[in-house]
Amino acid sequence: MFYYLLKYVLLGPLLRLVFRPRIEGLEQVPSSGAAIVAGNHLSFSDHFLMPAVLKRRITFLAKAEYFTGPGLKGRLTAFFFHSAGQIPVDRSGKEAGQAAIREGLGVLSKGELLGIYPEGTRSHDGRLYKGKVGVAVMALKAGVPVVPCAMIGTFEAQPPGRKIPRIHPVVIRFGEPLDFSRYSGMENEKAVLRAVTDEIMYAILSLSEQEYVDRYAADVKAAEAGRKAEEKRRAPRMPQR
Repeated sequence: MFYYLLKYVLLGPLLRLVFRPRIEGLEQVPSSGAAIVAGNHLSFSDHFLMPAVLKRRITFLAKAEYFTGPGLKGRLTAFFFHSAGQIPVDRSGKEAGQAAIREGLGVLSKGELLGIYPEGTRSHDGRLYKGKVGVAVMALKAGVPVVPCAMIGTFEAQPPGRKIPRIHPVVIRFGEPLDFSRYSGMENEKAVLRAVTDEIMYAILSLSEQEYVDRYAADVKAAEAGRKAEEKRRAPRMPQR
């Protein structure tokens, strides 16, 4: 109930008014039945803009940190995401990934739409990064189509670290559903999972026209954080007076 209150009364109209998103290819999203919508992830705003323009309800796998924040702000954030039907995902370790897959398959088993960001985290620089194979596992196990989606302009509207979005043109573009039925029963084959994931990422890339980086975003972020920490450690300190 709260999901539809947000979508049609509280948040959806406000998002449409502020961002005035241009929607392309909405007819590509199946009007019924289970499907995965796989998109790039450029901004915190992505969580709300895509559901606001879809005709059907969509459930996202959201990072667990949104549900465990401290203080009043943390409790309000957790309430918001729970009420909107989002599922917390612990992103630390292999077992956590398996739990996320089980949750996603549960959504699909009910004939619903599942939203997922195959990169696993927001892009910190606006580029598209290598996808993780969880999306392929769910697509093959559930036997459902994958609809690629590109969010365009949300990075400029709300880049990482910016709390209040700026007004900037936004395009939400959906591509033709990808059918992976030819790989039925091969969800345990690593090469197949990689091929399926790469096909999904290529479809997203074709829609978004981003620069592609064949590395995991989390690894690049960690490497850059380590480099900055090392530069800070090596920087000469100003003598105190």
